[in-house]
Amino acid sequence: MFERLFPRRKPDQKPLPQPNAQLALGALLVRVALADRSYAATEVGQIDRILAATFTLKPLEAARLRATCEALELHAPGTPEFAEILRKEVAYSDRKALAEAMWSVVLADGDKGDEEEIQLVAIETALGLSDADIAEARKKALSGG
Repeated sequence: MFERLFPRRKPDQKPLPQPNAQLALGALLVRVALADRSYAATEVGQIDRILAATFTLKPLEAARLRATCEALELHAPGTPEFAEILRKEVAYSDRKALAEAMWSVVLADGDKGDEEEIQLVAIETALGLSDADIAEARKKALSGG
């Protein structure tokens, strides 16, 4: 009876934006954080800091970008498609720095899960990083920088 009187309205869903380098980076950061099926506030904060520093955003702008990236990560293409965008638009040295930033997200909650590391290595490989650079980013992150 109440359903007829007060029908549930579906919220208007905005279409997702077409991925660009900024959104692809954010979506991959979110993907790494979600790999262990836990999305801790420390990981969210680290993603916001990375986005703010990388794209010169204010904290609120970075949080909004991350929220868009979360939706994109959930509904959009897989890792290879995001990585291809970054390979085309981002210099190799910056992709290496991205790998280090992703490690900071993995370690933000104080628990380096195997799922996160596996996801990160897959992303680093898809970004076209060499085995030596992948190993260097891992070593640097695990030694504390």
